[in-house]
Amino acid sequence: MALETHYPPVGFHFKVEFEGIPGRLHAQDAFFQEVTGLSRELETEQVKSGGENRFTYKLPTRGQYPNLVLKRGLFLDSGISGWVNDAILHMDITPVNVLVTLLNENHEPLQTYQCVNAWPQKWSLADFNAEESRIVVETMELAYQYFTIL
Repeated sequence: MALETHYPPVGFHFKVEFEGIPGRLHAQDAFFQEVTGLSRELETEQVKSGGENRFTYKLPTRGQYPNLVLKRGLFLDSGISGWVNDAILHMDITPVNVLVTLLNENHEPLQTYQCVNAWPQKWSLADFNAEESRIVVETMELAYQYFTIL
C-alpha cells in the first residue's frame, strides 16, 4: 500500500468560469493571472453598556464580502469584455455566477468557489510605460452577494 502524502495546494493553478454571460465566451476567458477578494467576515455593531467604561460589546450583524478582483493580460477579442462594457457603458447589468476553481497537478478540481450574482463594478488597464517591458494587464472588479464552496 502506497503511503499518501498531503501537501497544501498551490495557488497558481486555477481557472475562472462565468455562468450565464450572454453571447459567446472564448477559451481565453478562463485565463487570469490573479484572483483576489475571496474572503468573508462578520460586520459588528458596538454597544456601550451603562456604567461600564472599560470596554464596549461587539455584536455580530451580517456577513460582508469584498469585491472579486480579476487580473489578466488584455485580450482584444473577449466575451467577458462585452459583458463588462454593457454593464459600465450602458447600465445593462446582468448578474452571473463566477466559479473560481483551484486545480491539482493533473488539472482536476480540488475546490470550487461560487460567487453568486456577480456584476462588473470597475474595469481598468495598467499604466502604459515605454521604459518597461511588460504586457498590458486589465483589471475587473466584480461586486457579488456572497460565495459558497462547492
